[in-house]
Amino acid sequence: MKTQPKKFRNAGIEKTLMEITEIACAVLTKHHGRIRSVDMKGAVNLVTNVDREAERRVVAHIRKRYPDHSIMAEESWEGGREVPKGYTWIVDPLDGTTNYAHGLEHYAFTAAVALDGVPVAGVIADPARGHIYRAYQGRGAFLGEKRLRVSEHRRLADSLLVTGFPYDRRKRIPELMALYGAFLKRTHGVRRYGVAALDLALVAAGQFEGYYEQGLYPWDVAAGWLLVTEAGGKVTDYEGKPFHLFSPGILAAAPPIHKSMKKVIGDTTES
Repeated sequence: MKTQPKKFRNAGIEKTLMEITEIACAVLTKHHGRIRSVDMKGAVNLVTNVDREAERRVVAHIRKRYPDHSIMAEESWEGGREVPKGYTWIVDPLDGTTNYAHGLEHYAFTAAVALDGVPVAGVIADPARGHIYRAYQGRGAFLGEKRLRVSEHRRLADSLLVTGFPYDRRKRIPELMALYGAFLKRTHGVRRYGVAALDLALVAAGQFEGYYEQGLYPWDVAAGWLLVTEAGGKVTDYEGKPFHLFSPGILAAAPPIHKSMKKVIGDTTES
């Protein structure tokens, strides 16, 4: 008999998640189109003054509420690949920085609370559309008060997928395009929006049948991992092994589509 996951309930943590979401979204909305500085963390990896301001305010609020919890935030994390034990707040103050820096209204704030490395509560906010996605371990995934479920499509041929390309993509174009092309041949299409958190949220909402990407970080995927799982989807690495916060790749999809996507990935990367 399949055991049911323990239901996560902690009113204080849930309230704080929503408070930091409100704080971050206010910063992102206020400064959209009015960025003062853009720095490069890599050839195609941007960071702005808005990322830093949103993170600073969010981290300060978490520390005020939970001084004994760990915080893994994108712009300040220096802990390497070790996930702290106990409660950890995993925060991306601005997912989709490149979109945001170019004035596009497709970006997100995302945060999750993990217990011993496993997300138990998470939120993904789309400020431009006023959408807030939430998930709690054992209790489901929601857009507002609407319960989310992954797509009911069973055939890859009927699917619309979404993906992203890693920061080292300039060195891996043939490999990335081979897999992209393999899915283009077998689906209704493959979209690339540049916001991993929202990609995962839309898989949970059933608008995409599946998502795959490599080279992500815990703050990119923690909340989305929980959202897809709680919406009835399957989340693994590219080989179908159990997903963890530092998995090299993520494959998230409705269960029948996940199986088909895994086969395509395996066939394409082995050839």
